[in-house]
Amino acid sequence: MRGKGLLKGLGVTGKAIFSKRVTEEYPDVMPDIASRWRGLFRLDIDKCISCGMCVRACPNEVIKITTEMDENKKRKLSGYEMNLSYCLWCGMCVEACPTHCLRHTKDFETATFFKDEVTLDLFNRPNLSAPVSTFGQPDKEKEEKAKAEKEDEK
Repeated sequence: MRGKGLLKGLGVTGKAIFSKRVTEEYPDVMPDIASRWRGLFRLDIDKCISCGMCVRACPNEVIKITTEMDENKKRKLSGYEMNLSYCLWCGMCVEACPTHCLRHTKDFETATFFKDEVTLDLFNRPNLSAPVSTFGQPDKEKEEKAKAEKEDEK
């Protein structure tokens, strides 16, 4: 039948025209962000072992870390900067971190007026008070289901 696609398209448009309008009052009311949102970054300096896995995982070389040797001949983190103007927000750095000290937060407001404000210094401002995203973390529900299935098999 000719025109079947046209009728389907008009049906979708008609539903959209007569549906209820959704308006978010953003500056006054903060939007509900998904739990796996990839927002700004948070660094737990105490857990960081200065391995550089996040630096090697970043495709745009956004991350620059500086380390120094302590009295026990171990690397100690002395600086951690990210240039967010080149960041893809891919999350590869978060997934590569073996100690899970680098995490995404739910912060989404990254706009600035000046280019020098785009560099994020996570060593001096680790952003520990921001709400944490669950991106790059093991899915608790899947782990619990797998554990329950293993128990059922026994």
